[in-house]
Amino acid sequence: MSADQRPFVPVDFDRPSIARVFDALMGGQDNYEADRVALRQILEISPDARAMAKEVRHWLVRTVRYLTDREGIDQFLDLGSGFPSMENTHQVAQRYNPEAQVVYVDRDPVVQAHGRALLAANDFAHMLAADLTEPADVVEELARTHRLDFDRPVGLVLCAIVHHIQDLDEARKIVRAYVDALAPGSFVALLHQHNPADGSESADVATALEKRFNGTGLDTLYRTRDEIESFFEGLDLMEPGLTYPHLWWPDGPRFTPLSPVNFTSLGGVARKP
Repeated sequence: MSADQRPFVPVDFDRPSIARVFDALMGGQDNYEADRVALRQILEISPDARAMAKEVRHWLVRTVRYLTDREGIDQFLDLGSGFPSMENTHQVAQRYNPEAQVVYVDRDPVVQAHGRALLAANDFAHMLAADLTEPADVVEELARTHRLDFDRPVGLVLCAIVHHIQDLDEARKIVRAYVDALAPGSFVALLHQHNPADGSESADVATALEKRFNGTGLDTLYRTRDEIESFFEGLDLMEPGLTYPHLWWPDGPRFTPLSPVNFTSLGGVARKP
């Protein structure tokens, strides 16, 4: 069954959505009261969470710019993308290569509707209605529609999404399935929530956030460094390796102070040999 033939999934306005809560964190308008309630709960635990959401987006901008401008990647698969707005993958990639192909994958019906409307006039960016946890279906659909050429290098973007897959072995299996479908010379850009587990305030924030949203549909696992590194198994991590988002090739001197939440994510970019 193609993406366009899948049955309509009604929106549950009474439950928060991962994509819409992130939109609220970024100051967007594509969210509902349930999402804003979740946002207020996040801010109670971590008042600097809005700033951290922007750090995540800045990391995405720098990694996509690096892959497009430095590594010559001209096609991207952005999984669990959320709303394709506010300096997202296609905007950055197409700034350096106007014909860079970008496919966003998200299962949220609101994201799908807004994404299709936003990208309607862009011949090189597309929204695929699919569940990223079904990699065989996603890859098959992209091959069928010729949206991406898996015989050439692809930039696989997993920005703040894998930590929502609760079972570590299942998460590894899903990421590996996508990596296996990529041609040599492809890249994986992955950012994941992290618990330093060192008794610091950052560890306390990570523990509190994980506990607060357990079982709410916004479940997020703050994994260890070793667990996050395992998603890059068999790949060559690019400098500066797996690190905090603000340390991944920053654009210049830092003017805003760091807070504990800045140390609750790790990101890296790796090449498939």
